[in-house]
Amino acid sequence: MTSIFDLSDLTGRTAVITGATGGLGKIFAQTLNELGADLILIDRPGSDFESVTSTLVRRDGINVENYYCDLEIQINRSNLISKIMNLKKKLNILVNNAAFVGASDLPGWSAPFVEQSTETWRRALELNLTAVFDLCQGLYPLLKESTGANIVNIASIYGMHGPDWGLYRDTNLGNSSAYAASKGGLVQLTRWLATTIAPQVRVNAIAPGGVFRHQPEVFVKRYERKVPLGRMASEEDFRGAIAYLASDLSKYVTGQILSVDGGWGTW
Repeated sequence: MTSIFDLSDLTGRTAVITGATGGLGKIFAQTLNELGADLILIDRPGSDFESVTSTLVRRDGINVENYYCDLEIQINRSNLISKIMNLKKKLNILVNNAAFVGASDLPGWSAPFVEQSTETWRRALELNLTAVFDLCQGLYPLLKESTGANIVNIASIYGMHGPDWGLYRDTNLGNSSAYAASKGGLVQLTRWLATTIAPQVRVNAIAPGGVFRHQPEVFVKRYERKVPLGRMASEEDFRGAIAYLASDLSKYVTGQILSVDGGWGTW
């Protein structure tokens, strides 16, 4: 019988993580590094990769590479895919984490529906959904030839549930239609890919609930009342989910959306 340790061991495997310097990106990098994976970290120009790499376990034989890339721009994505393909190394794990998120500062993003911007809608779908499609398609030739190949997409509870507008009352927070549509599309893309590129590559998604990032107290209290576990998430809450889906712990799991939401979607 294979041990749990062996199933979770990523030694000799390589993971690409987009949005690697963000809150969840750092946790994903730290977790997969701890399990032994080499890392290719991707984030937009000006990102602080040192904030990630300084926290990684330094072990002989583990390699970490950093690439700046604005994934909103297609030619940049194409160039990135070419760079990764030209590394002439195996690719076992692709974590599609980069996205415009609830706190993104875009024109018309957190505005009332009638004020939300078509341009911002297009930008959100380009980064949150089209870029994921491009990376999955472009890196598939590497993935399909690799041991334990899998893709983990980072979706959202708002790709599966509508917003409760009472949470946002009397705050400067909002909930973008473009975010919901792009994450909902990512949920379905995950399922579509899972049936299309199997059995060579598994494809799953994590759907995070709200992560505490010093939102207004009134919002946090309202949110926590809606969560069976009684609190917002922390980044640490996602270590187990990424370790499970990216490793052979989940080797017979594909097409699944793992909600890490404290029970938000159970009511």
